[in-house]
Amino acid sequence: MVSFSVYSQSCATENTSFKYGERVDYTIYYHLAGVWVGAGEVFFKVDSLNLKGQEFYHFNSEGITFKKYDWVYKVRDHYETYMNKETMKPLRFKRKVNEGGTHIREDYIFNYPKEIAYTLRQMEEEEPFVKDTVELPDCSYDVLSMIYVARNLDYSNLEKGDKIPIKIFLDNESNDSYIEFLGRENLKIKNVGEFRCIVFSPLLIEGTIFNAGDGMTVYVTDDQNRVPLLIETPILVGSIKARVSKMDGLRFPLTSKIGD
Repeated sequence: MVSFSVYSQSCATENTSFKYGERVDYTIYYHLAGVWVGAGEVFFKVDSLNLKGQEFYHFNSEGITFKKYDWVYKVRDHYETYMNKETMKPLRFKRKVNEGGTHIREDYIFNYPKEIAYTLRQMEEEEPFVKDTVELPDCSYDVLSMIYVARNLDYSNLEKGDKIPIKIFLDNESNDSYIEFLGRENLKIKNVGEFRCIVFSPLLIEGTIFNAGDGMTVYVTDDQNRVPLLIETPILVGSIKARVSKMDGLRFPLTSKIGD
């Protein structure tokens, strides 16, 4: 059994899974009246930013519900993160959220040497922005950068039930969380193919969509890309799943794919 503490000793991460130009698209399904309904879409994209001769990762993600399903739970979300290429630590995180009538605007600047984050937040559409300076424990990641960091974790020696501790900076504070390894399975995605997958479950932080606690299950390709293929989770108004629909600009061949 791999101990929990082994993974708390260092957060140094090297990118071995993605590259500039990668884009992965998903269809979002709601569980309505006992049926899964395609009700929205989301994409994740990796771009580059050159600032004063230094290159950074620029992650973009946008999620929306289709208009005919806005009556169930309207979502118009936009997330951005700028990450240091060498340390894989985020430098800036921006979030613009409209979920079920909740409006949130956030802009975080991370200063790891000083262990502080400068935050600018608006929690209601008509309210003023509020500035703050809060503690930033080392190895803290925003929700978008954590997705890409998780793709580069070492799952090779884990056994079912092992947990990798992580820190998520969300809602103006760092939260202790973990990723639980659930094993390996084959997964068939309609119109995409069948893949060998690594399966894990992140401990959820309570927010505008999610309840706190376990419940999310993530399937990623068991190859060098570690592309998330399927995410299943309960939400405040039922259940959703995000199923991959398109993958472009991957760094490596999809050797986890079974058959053609």
